[in-house]
Amino acid sequence: MIKELQVSDSFFPGFRMFDVTTSEATIRCRTGGSGPPLLLLHGSPQTHVMWHRVAPLLADRFTIVAADLRGYGDSSKPPSTPDHEPYTKRAMARDMAQVMTQFGHETFKVTGHDRGGRVAHRLALDHAERVEKIAVLDIAPTREMYAHTTDAFARAYWHWFFLILPEPFPERMILADPEAYFSRRSNAKPIPTPFTPEARAEYLRCFRDPAMVHANCEDYRAAATTDIDHDNADGGKMVEAPLLVIWGKNGPIESCFDALALWRLRARQVEGHSLPGGHYLAEQLPQETADSLGRFFAA
Repeated sequence: MIKELQVSDSFFPGFRMFDVTTSEATIRCRTGGSGPPLLLLHGSPQTHVMWHRVAPLLADRFTIVAADLRGYGDSSKPPSTPDHEPYTKRAMARDMAQVMTQFGHETFKVTGHDRGGRVAHRLALDHAERVEKIAVLDIAPTREMYAHTTDAFARAYWHWFFLILPEPFPERMILADPEAYFSRRSNAKPIPTPFTPEARAEYLRCFRDPAMVHANCEDYRAAATTDIDHDNADGGKMVEAPLLVIWGKNGPIESCFDALALWRLRARQVEGHSLPGGHYLAEQLPQETADSLGRFFAA
């Protein structure tokens, strides 16, 4: 079921806002533009608003669907289970496949930043017949990032190891001062976070919700456990769709990993490059990010 929401849209002028009910969740999304469908998935601790600088640059070539992952933003926050399955990337990918079906997009392109890139990866494995091309921003594969953990990576990605602690410890610590935690997460050196004041306020509006904080923790707990089980159970299954990898030259993916080499363990056709920024490329370098995505998806 699709329900259109009548709201003024300062982030995405000309786009329309919807709640899409899937078999397991209700997903908040915006859609606009024209051309082949392109699904945009956000990272943590953000929402689909992170695409507000990139989506308008792509809307003349693609029909954009920018969605809040389950557990984030204004999407629903289903109860979890001991194995964290409701917050696996497989569960999130099921949501997005159903969202695209309800909008009439049987096949589509997808790009994801951070957590959204991990959902895009699972979409391209579990729904391979539907994903034409995939792009991921500033990530290496989850399993390989954990397997190749170093001191430098653990210091840069400290939240990966904090958020997976058993509940309710991380939740209580975060909710004691959500803004302080959010600021610490989103201002990693050496690149200051390029959020606009309006976008930051929107992220904080959502992140003050205890249900989102819990879902955020469950997302990371799933990544360290059941998501890796799913990867291992794939038996070497590869992403068949062409894959673009973009990462920040000044961030920990560049300094800690060979992103292209690691993605070539998981996908058959891999290309990519760095951009002169940090983790939040879509907001720091929107034109460069849009240009890279546009060239790849239009080819």
